[in-house]
Amino acid sequence: MRWKSIRSTRDDRVAASIRIGLGILFVMTGIMKVVVPSLGEAFAGQLAGANIPLQELNRWAVPFIEMAVGGALLVGFYTRLATFVVFNIMIVGTYVHLVVDDPSLFPLQPEQPIIPAVVMILSVYLLLRGGGAGSADLRASDGTPQIGASTRL
Repeated sequence: MRWKSIRSTRDDRVAASIRIGLGILFVMTGIMKVVVPSLGEAFAGQLAGANIPLQELNRWAVPFIEMAVGGALLVGFYTRLATFVVFNIMIVGTYVHLVVDDPSLFPLQPEQPIIPAVVMILSVYLLLRGGGAGSADLRASDGTPQIGASTRL
């Protein structure tokens, strides 16, 4: 794939549904890790239990990255790039699920890496297809004028 075609996509409603679903998931999980103290502590415990380096930095950076990536997915802005970030977050998530064996550190999800595996499978679809219907990527690859773009008559 060439850098110029990273935003290319088609009017694919399945891709749009997956993109929006993953966007909501990542915005919500990012917000919950910041706002809900018990979930933030569980996330910090997961990082410590898996011996992830730079734990304090990751404790605060990852939720904001999740919110940013989720927002990009919701509007379909550079969907493939956002999905690549999601895929890598889920690789680490799978590792954490496999290494950490304290069920109390996974309050809203199963102990097995089911959610990371499903998200990675859905991410592969988006990496291959792009943002789909209603995405900013579709508008950009269409040649349709963008908001704020100057048009000549």
